[in-house]
Amino acid sequence: MNQEVIKRRMPSEERQSEIVRVAIHLAAEKGIDSVTTQDMADAMKVTQGAIFKHFPTKDDIWLAVMQWIRGKLMTVVEKAASEATDPMDAIERMFFAHITFIGKHPSIPRLLFSEMLHKRNSKLRDLIQEIISGYEGKIAGLLEMAKDQALVARELDSKNAAVLYIGMIQGLFMQVSIFGGKRTLLEEAKKTFPIYLHGIKKRSDDL
Repeated sequence: MNQEVIKRRMPSEERQSEIVRVAIHLAAEKGIDSVTTQDMADAMKVTQGAIFKHFPTKDDIWLAVMQWIRGKLMTVVEKAASEATDPMDAIERMFFAHITFIGKHPSIPRLLFSEMLHKRNSKLRDLIQEIISGYEGKIAGLLEMAKDQALVARELDSKNAAVLYIGMIQGLFMQVSIFGGKRTLLEEAKKTFPIYLHGIKKRSDDL
């Protein structure tokens, strides 16, 4: 029995998950704009028709990819936060869990901040906005808790500090991508996060 026959008999949910994984891999390898459904089919050694059997359109594939990202990323950062001793420890653990996650899946920041995907259709744009705003909300909530515990400056704008937190991760990824092997994401993150903490921490005169 050849490989294609075996693949055709895979359960639908399993096949959909495989298509999502392949799309993420190809986005990292070729760039989001360049990935076609034929590329996905070739990588999976199936026909293009087999792809469309599970996802009617290419946009449906990217929607599934975004849903996968939301589920996996939130699981990773929430697990990290659950092991924390206080809100600031949670934020730090989430930051480095996120950095480690995108180190393993380098196409994810490109997908979340892809102008092309934002413009493809309103469902994609809305889902991406939902992922980012939901994450910002979690960080802002932790920063408000940190304020209540006098761990950060009482005048801190938690919402904008959360926006900066997300932007810091994206900026680090872009910088490391530009410099290639000259800089590593984790090492740059270790240098950057203390600066972020310094900017939001409680001052000695903040009494």
